[in-house]
Amino acid sequence: MTAEIFMRRAIALSLEQAQSGGGGPFGAVIVKDGRIIAEGANQVTTTCDPTAHAEIVAIRNACAALHDFSLAGCEIYTSCEPCPMCLAAIYWARIDRIHYGNGRTDAARIGFDDAFLYDEIPLALDLRSIPTGQVLADEAIIAFVAWEEKPDKVRY
Repeated sequence: MTAEIFMRRAIALSLEQAQSGGGGPFGAVIVKDGRIIAEGANQVTTTCDPTAHAEIVAIRNACAALHDFSLAGCEIYTSCEPCPMCLAAIYWARIDRIHYGNGRTDAARIGFDDAFLYDEIPLALDLRSIPTGQVLADEAIIAFVAWEEKPDKVRY
């Protein structure tokens, strides 16, 4: 199979979502060894889950299919350039390559503007629009110490 076939499937998923009203117009597929192992479509409104973007759904489905939290050796084909949340999830999943159809400016034109998030991330905590502050750091660190000392931990 070719990159175009995989991208066409991601685009088909996005069109299905756009037409059905089942979520935003976004679709994604994850490919390993030349075959689709998982798909995802935007489910934010149907599941009342703001993290249920197409890429996140596809990652969850791929990890379940492979019984692994690492998607090393996989590629993702997504109908739109990933937002900052999805991009971070792709990196955490260790996906090897990202292919996308629409760009972020295309998404912004139809009301999905992630520019605010891209601008917000590099700001100092005290300059972000959501007030952020540290509480009980001395107590919270105990779990990190326990993790660090755990000899049989599974690193990810």
